[in-house]
Amino acid sequence: MKKKRTTPFLKRAADRELSGDEQACDVEDLERVGGGVVALGDVPQDGGSDSLYRLLKHHLPPGVFKEASRMILGLNNGSVVGMLPLPPAVMAMSTAADFDLQAYRFTAAEEELRAPRIVRIGVIQNAIVLPTDAPFADQKRAIMKRVGDLIEAAGTAGVNILCLQEAWTMPFAFCTREKTWCEFAESAEEGTSTKFLQMFACKFKMVIISPILERDEVHGGTLWNTAVVIGNNGNVIGKHRKNHIPRVGDFNESTYYMEGNTGHPVFETAYGKIAVNICYGRHHTLNWQAFGMNGAEIVFNPSATVGDLSEPMWPIEARNAAIANSYFVAAINRVGTEVFPRAFTSGDGKPAHKGFGHFYGSSYVAAPDSSCTPSLSRLQDGLMVVDADLNLCQQVRDKWGLRMTARYDLYANFFNEYTKHAFKPQVISDPLLHSGLEAHSL
Repeated sequence: MKKKRTTPFLKRAADRELSGDEQACDVEDLERVGGGVVALGDVPQDGGSDSLYRLLKHHLPPGVFKEASRMILGLNNGSVVGMLPLPPAVMAMSTAADFDLQAYRFTAAEEELRAPRIVRIGVIQNAIVLPTDAPFADQKRAIMKRVGDLIEAAGTAGVNILCLQEAWTMPFAFCTREKTWCEFAESAEEGTSTKFLQMFACKFKMVIISPILERDEVHGGTLWNTAVVIGNNGNVIGKHRKNHIPRVGDFNESTYYMEGNTGHPVFETAYGKIAVNICYGRHHTLNWQAFGMNGAEIVFNPSATVGDLSEPMWPIEARNAAIANSYFVAAINRVGTEVFPRAFTSGDGKPAHKGFGHFYGSSYVAAPDSSCTPSLSRLQDGLMVVDADLNLCQQVRDKWGLRMTARYDLYANFFNEYTKHAFKPQVISDPLLHSGLEAHSL
């Protein structure tokens, strides 16, 4: 069945009251309806509304909506996160290729001894293109072509560092526990997706983070959930393997791969120090912290998660990590409803079914000062472009002093004791609770 895409309703450049040869693009200028889904059999889509932000904008009076936006998104350097002007060519590409396009700017206070360190971040969320029963090679080619269109737009927009979603070259088939999907695995260094992205990295002088299913030929063809970091000269800087594997009900990704063995690497690129916290690692606060302690200024969180499982947590976790660790976080989630040929159970208490659920997109970027952007669509492919002044990281660290006031020695001693067999929780009980005596109030 052919995938249905939404029709974008973009205001033309002539309708915008902006000067110069660029135009601003943000959620207030983009209205979408409907949603895309790859259907197979009789599984319906349950995508819901396009986004919370657009839902509020549609229903609230302008003044109330403005105040709600401040409360939801916070203030960056004393102001609501601002729109970022983009070239008209990028807007035209969004219209032609039918994807959600939003652009914002985070600022930092002007300093006397340091110039601004502005890096342009890009994140892409996308649905699969062909049904999951199509030949694997056709599925992968179709996804790469679609993502290539979005990367072209990111490059035209001047993005410096771009991150794709988890396992972007394939359906998120790990819910099925079927081993045929292992055919999508490839070498991190020499695989077709890496070579494909290296061309874009060279063309646009762009760092690209490519999360894939990796086959490690050096170690017997072992599989890993891996993010490959490609430098702005097309070289492979390195890779990081997913640290935490979900085991929720009978959904268990260790059918395919185990916990990674690369630690918490931070990659120093031409545009700043970046790290990749893959999907389920966002639920582990110490995982976020380790990347920060290794010096990360931007942490990307490529994910694949569905509404029933995690949507209430999604707008909170990445933003909280940015606050707690004084760095920027870019949270990326795939979008669309993927349906598979054979039914499976997924720990949700329901009879076997062919769909894992709706991947709700909603990718966004959070800043260390607690501000964040609105989210991309819950229903549609999208590109978000964000300018971030990395000076804000140190400014927030200086303001709150979180690392200076942390008690790492105290925590280290606690964790050391916790890992011992003889560990006992430090709990001080009211002696009257276990004495059989009744406590009397004064």
